[in-house]
Amino acid sequence: MSELLDQLNDAQREAAACTEGPVMIIAGAGSGKTRTLTYRIAHLVEGGVDPFNILALTFTNKAAGEMKERIMHLVGAEARNLWMGTFHSIFARVLRAEAQKMGYISTFTIYDTDDSKSVIKQLIKQLNLDPKVYNPGYVLNRISMAKSNLISPDDYANNPEIMQTDITARKPEIARIYQLYNQRLRNAMAMDFDDLLFNMNVLLRDFPEVLVKYQNRFRYIMVDEYQDTNYAQYLIVKKLAARYQNICVVGDDAQSIYAFRGANIQNIFNFKRDYPNLNLFKLEQNYRSTQNIVAAANSIIAQNKEQIKKEVWTDNAKGEPLRLLRAADERDEGRQVADSIMATRLDEDLDYKDFAILYRTNIQSRAIEEALRKMNIPYRIYQGISFYGRKEIKDVLAYLRLVVNNHDDESLQRIINLPPRGIGQTTMDRLRIAAADNDVSLCTVIENLPQFGLDINQSTAAKVTDFMLMIKRFSAMVATTDAFSIAKQIVLASGLLTMLRNDDDPDNPNRIENIEELLNGIQEFCDNDDEPEGMPDQPDNDAKPFRTLDEFLQQVLLLTSEDKEKESPDKVSLMTIHSAKGLEFPCVYVVGMEENLFPSMLSISSRQDLEEERRLFYVAVTRAERHLTLSYALTRYQYGNASCQEMSRFVEEIDPAYIQMPSRKRSFPEPGTFPRAFANIGRQAQPEPQLKKRVLSPIPKGPTMANSPAEINKIQTGMRVSHTKFGIGKVLSVEGEADSRKAIVFFEGTGQKQLLLKFAKLTIVSDN
Repeated sequence: MSELLDQLNDAQREAAACTEGPVMIIAGAGSGKTRTLTYRIAHLVEGGVDPFNILALTFTNKAAGEMKERIMHLVGAEARNLWMGTFHSIFARVLRAEAQKMGYISTFTIYDTDDSKSVIKQLIKQLNLDPKVYNPGYVLNRISMAKSNLISPDDYANNPEIMQTDITARKPEIARIYQLYNQRLRNAMAMDFDDLLFNMNVLLRDFPEVLVKYQNRFRYIMVDEYQDTNYAQYLIVKKLAARYQNICVVGDDAQSIYAFRGANIQNIFNFKRDYPNLNLFKLEQNYRSTQNIVAAANSIIAQNKEQIKKEVWTDNAKGEPLRLLRAADERDEGRQVADSIMATRLDEDLDYKDFAILYRTNIQSRAIEEALRKMNIPYRIYQGISFYGRKEIKDVLAYLRLVVNNHDDESLQRIINLPPRGIGQTTMDRLRIAAADNDVSLCTVIENLPQFGLDINQSTAAKVTDFMLMIKRFSAMVATTDAFSIAKQIVLASGLLTMLRNDDDPDNPNRIENIEELLNGIQEFCDNDDEPEGMPDQPDNDAKPFRTLDEFLQQVLLLTSEDKEKESPDKVSLMTIHSAKGLEFPCVYVVGMEENLFPSMLSISSRQDLEEERRLFYVAVTRAERHLTLSYALTRYQYGNASCQEMSRFVEEIDPAYIQMPSRKRSFPEPGTFPRAFANIGRQAQPEPQLKKRVLSPIPKGPTMANSPAEINKIQTGMRVSHTKFGIGKVLSVEGEADSRKAIVFFEGTGQKQLLLKFAKLTIVSDN
């Protein structure tokens, strides 16, 4: 065995040394999976495998970059030739190389979520649909889930079950929107993120010679975080690995938390079925957390029935038990957390960046933020508006995108009159209608204005034409000019900087600095001679004399949310638990440990959903290295209503040996006891000051919870009703008779629900 692997523990070494055939590595939290994968790839290269034949797929460019850097440190510059990157970046590179087969140009644009929503909004308007019914975010989610499951627009429209779901939700036109949306993207020579996976599957399915080509190229395939793959990703990997079957997947079923994005935990459960002769390895030694935290996490995840059994352990210090804070309300919860952070920081001489506060939903951050501000504790909201999400940056990127791909309708519409050029909304509407009616891009219409006979006056037509000529001049330079030089010229020619300088908005100096920083980033990209994600078509290609604008845009457009985050200053990190995946902190606070909040009320109706929520809690717990504190409130304002809260069942599931209950001085139960109804105990004890200030009613201005539910035949369209879990809502429609009577109700905060009235037990608040 290679001396290189002597730096690994026994389990890691065995997994890294097994390079032939199918391999599955189940890696517990903090067990060094990235280290194992890194050394496995280095071991392959050291053993004579050509790096051009190794494909390593990750979920963030940051993870791929860090891994490649470590491998270069181990085996040298040869590691540059690895095909290593995210699913989307690698497949985008393949699709660009094979674009003509798919009917695309090689510089096709990649639409982000904002671009996609913008297209859908236009289609909803074009079809005269109600945007309140056809919420663009909801429609895009339906389309995204379809593409993730490789369901084309035609398949969608011809699937009775899918169509019935849309009809029941009063959104029968989603299939039509999907069809038009896909056509609009193709006319614009654009793909959205889901298309990169969908079209990669189509490419491998419809062009056998392409499949063989990439099977021979990717003789060794490794997939990180395999539990987070969706059906489309699973199928691509399976096809590529079919020839040599040297496939290694690394993951942890206990950390599968992205079902809402289409991740399918069955992919990791069924890996043995797909490859009966696989070699299975388990990494169970945790290097991150104390013994108490590891043991507590084990006791939590043990409650899940569907899992690959493992027993995570650690040689680290025992550490202190988990702490549980019981608060009167969310403000008191925030105050206790802030006090604890301040005390722990001073006692242990820690930095603010050593602390993280995790919550189930973003709305919980408000009370926490208020408490931190009062204590002058600096903090940042993780995954807020990133640098690339700022308006001025998106404006510049739209110019650059349109130069690279003249058919990018979204970019054209964003900047054709920015700065103002006298091209008004009426003109744009006429251009859009002509493009839609003739099934072409806006660029095609502008380049052939006389042929379309549009009612646009000569002066405006000249302005539109001049704009497109400016873009075309820069387009001709893309192949012969480095990214920085052309980007700088585009920014100056656009007039954006002049517009910002001439306006007295106090934020404009910052916006100008942001644009300058973007140009600095492009210059840095040009100065960096590392290959972008993936590799050139042939390993012996000569290096390009410069980095091109389309290469830069691909890198930026495929950044994941984690990649867009800059290094944290010395501030406490606030984030949802989903955002915390892959991170670790010395001190972690998990707030809002209450029933119907965590676990979410939407997850308690099925074992599958509840087990995903429990895995989410497991992820939260295993982010902590030394100190872990949980908190919950006896009352909490939700959607404007104060309601009594009940401690989360997940807290009850923690072995009492590993958690310290609150002090008895605050009328708390004995350590180690976990009554289900803490709210009742709180009312029997002496009330706290905050509780005296509030009149607690689950549904103010409506009937009390003691009121009897209305008879199901009395529920009518237009009524305001209350539900024990969802709160106040308005009945949008009612159908059916007797026990089959159903209602569509829109609830404030939780959205639209379809309820079978026999079981819903709705109470009428008002009849109009």
